[in-house]
Amino acid sequence: MRPNRFYDVTRIGPVQVGTHHDGRGRTKHTAVCTAPRCDFSADYNTRAAAELAARTHRCQPR
Repeated sequence: MRPNRFYDVTRIGPVQVGTHHDGRGRTKHTAVCTAPRCDFSADYNTRAAAELAARTHRCQPR
């Protein structure tokens, strides 16, 4: 299986938002926090939802 190839990657604060195609060929948008010890990541169906999650994310490192 081929790994996800992200394109249209942007950074909003510590969160990166990228677009990729899942295993079934559907377009998905992922938001991932790059701060140390923050485990936030989520997939969304729309780019707007992923960017909203990135803008409103607050890190709560453990």
